[in-house]
Amino acid sequence: MSAALADPERLARWLDTQIPDLGDGPLRIAQLHGGTSNVILTLNRGGSDMVLRRPPAVPPPGSEKGVLREARVLTALNGTPVPHPHCHGVCDDPDVIGAPFYVMERVEGWAAELRDERIHHRAPFDRAPCEYGIAYAMVDGLVALANVDYRAVGLEGFGKPDNFLERQVDRWESQIRSYPRLYGSQWRDLAGFDYARDWLRANVPDDFRAGVIHGDVGTPNALFAFDRPARLTALIDWELSTIGDPLIDLAWFTGRLRDEDRPGEIGEATLYNVANFPTRQELARYYAAGTGRDLARFDYYCVLAAYKSGCILEYKVAQSAAGILPRETGLFFDKLVRAAFARAESLARKAG
Repeated sequence: MSAALADPERLARWLDTQIPDLGDGPLRIAQLHGGTSNVILTLNRGGSDMVLRRPPAVPPPGSEKGVLREARVLTALNGTPVPHPHCHGVCDDPDVIGAPFYVMERVEGWAAELRDERIHHRAPFDRAPCEYGIAYAMVDGLVALANVDYRAVGLEGFGKPDNFLERQVDRWESQIRSYPRLYGSQWRDLAGFDYARDWLRANVPDDFRAGVIHGDVGTPNALFAFDRPARLTALIDWELSTIGDPLIDLAWFTGRLRDEDRPGEIGEATLYNVANFPTRQELARYYAAGTGRDLARFDYYCVLAAYKSGCILEYKVAQSAAGILPRETGLFFDKLVRAAFARAESLARKAG
């Protein structure tokens, strides 16, 4: 482990005063994960491990701010029923290890893996009936999150809830239209894009209730207990969290699942083995029972989630067209993008 990521002596002095629960023995540091957006290190002083999260040695734009935002939301969730890694301490002084960082609990559990163009769950949760429970375990976490009073836990100002839904369509259209300029690719006319965009603008719900949003809900961004029944031990990777409409999280997770009106219809461009999952409506009713939220307009959020997904994933197609990514990657994401906009249009037409 490079000392450029965490000088043991300086870090140990900070831990002595800020996180005495870690112990006072010699500090052992190991790298658990090192990516382009963040680095995760394990810390041990003779007892249980803790985890340190920091930007990489050469941080991409915004990564330092992102680490501190993530630390803020995790700290705010301490003491709530939301399954998350307990945040033990935050440091915004780059003189300690060269970058802002925070230290959190090391949560036991397994996470899903994305490989071979599919999301895979650990056995026995990769088959029925166990995989069915994974979906409900995820929604349990979303229910707990939706029930958090963001002002009461200190997240006032963490996001911009005013006109949140009204701003979403322009936000994501602006992003997808930026790709040709960023990557030198050509704008593509994608079936369903215009219809979904216009429908969303004309059908904004008027019962918006602000809450904490995770922002990237999926089983690869969660940890589950090793034993049965399926239980969520933590939602992880909170970089995209903000204050907005929590129903977006539910729609993001359930949007590719089966529709109870057509339970035998399984789309090609889905990452989950949805045949082993409940329908989208089953999970929506379960969420409504746990939160008391009215889901009469849930179709709007499903259209928005599909539209947002297509707008985001198109950057992979643009990068492939520009030669930044392999052609095969572009073909795979092209399939996902087209399916997302087709799903958005289909759901919008069905909703009327």
